[in-house]
Amino acid sequence: MKELYIEKLKNITLKNKDYIEIIKAAVFLKKRKTGMHLFVKFILPITICATLLSGCGIYSFRDAVIPENVKTIKIGFVENKARYVNPQLAPLLTDKLMQKIMSQTKLTRTNNDDAHYQIFATITNYDPSQTVGVSAKQASTNRLTVTVHIVLKKTLDNKEQEFDVTRNFDFSANLTLNQAEGQLMEDILRNITDDIFNQIFSNWSPCFQPFILKYKLNGLVMAV
Repeated sequence: MKELYIEKLKNITLKNKDYIEIIKAAVFLKKRKTGMHLFVKFILPITICATLLSGCGIYSFRDAVIPENVKTIKIGFVENKARYVNPQLAPLLTDKLMQKIMSQTKLTRTNNDDAHYQIFATITNYDPSQTVGVSAKQASTNRLTVTVHIVLKKTLDNKEQEFDVTRNFDFSANLTLNQAEGQLMEDILRNITDDIFNQIFSNWSPCFQPFILKYKLNGLVMAV
């Protein structure tokens, strides 16, 4: 009996009508203590969620989750309106964000105002004045805080989304600001770009809501 259910889980084609059968099989394996604990807790929810993505008209490419009808994107040049301006940050962040989106999505970049997604970014804070570490009554560690404000326009839905991305970067108080910026720039660009990308492309689609069922498996609430 156990082998039958395992084989069913291996070969089943996931469709809406199959979800309950999969859950039954998982519960059976759980009760039988067949060593499928990790499968039930992690692999099964991920598999079902991936299937729901497909059913909602959404495709996944690497880390991005994008509606199928979204084909084009406009990425505006990053503006710098921080009180202290690092002249290198805005152009480098613009390039890094473009590279990330172009390499990890299937979207076509355009400068047209009717692009399906339009991204506008503004550096609103660049503060290197914080002291976070003190040794022998002297500052030993300083902190640079960088905040970028994002406006995402979704023209197909006639919606606009705004959010802020903030990161802190610590550096030795023995360094000048120019020295610290030289050491931190790569981390700043990578982390800020990743945060922006994840906020835009990695959110779960609201189309999951009609399909939410809760099954409590040994204290675990699993959404399917």
